[in-house]
Amino acid sequence: MQIKKGGVGKTTTAVNLSTILAKKGNKVLMIDADPQGNGTSGLGISKDINFSVYDVIINDVEIENTIQQTIVKNLDICPSNINLAGAEVELVSMMSREFRLKEKIDNQKDKYDFIIIDCPPSLGLITLNAFTASDSVLIPVQCEYYALEGLGQLINTINLVKKHLNKTLEVEGALLTMFDIRTNLSNQVVKEVNKYFENKVYKTVIPRNVRLSEAPSYGMPISVYDPRSKGAKSYEKFTKEFLKKNEK
Repeated sequence: MQIKKGGVGKTTTAVNLSTILAKKGNKVLMIDADPQGNGTSGLGISKDINFSVYDVIINDVEIENTIQQTIVKNLDICPSNINLAGAEVELVSMMSREFRLKEKIDNQKDKYDFIIIDCPPSLGLITLNAFTASDSVLIPVQCEYYALEGLGQLINTINLVKKHLNKTLEVEGALLTMFDIRTNLSNQVVKEVNKYFENKVYKTVIPRNVRLSEAPSYGMPISVYDPRSKGAKSYEKFTKEFLKKNEK
């Protein structure tokens, strides 16, 4: 339920939202559907594994055979590694190629309160599999000049998926990331995104934060690595907002 374009805080958001939801007592599964596997290593899991999300999508392996427990109680992960990079090509000739992940996720839905999918940074067949399997898409938007480029294409893809593959798919909301209070540009992007998504923009904004960018290299989510940092507090606040919205 996550997307798109490298370096926008996509994986950071998937990892930290999953972590804080789990810390609040929810049973959470994070599916790392990005061939880079940054969500996997960011939760301290080795990419050298028997089965990964690649095997789920391509080789019909059940998700439970891939699941690893993370350092966070209540948080499981279906890991990814570089094998997934070849899946785009392999999927092309497969039957029901957009539904392969959905079929596997449907078997897991009653075991988890939340299933979060970290998508690859491009709108290919793996992302389509994620959109087809999801109830909603959460869009991190980086506060920078090119942030709104590509959003039109993304919304267009979501609408096409909704029309042809997954009638219930919604935009969960837009989360502004890498906000720098000192720049006019950040404030400008905030205005534009609010115009674009109207009431779907989260009030919480994730700031640029050194501790936030350090945490993945230690294989930890920010709320474990440095719970008192600005980044951790922002994701805590965002998760509360996310939960409140989902209660409705």
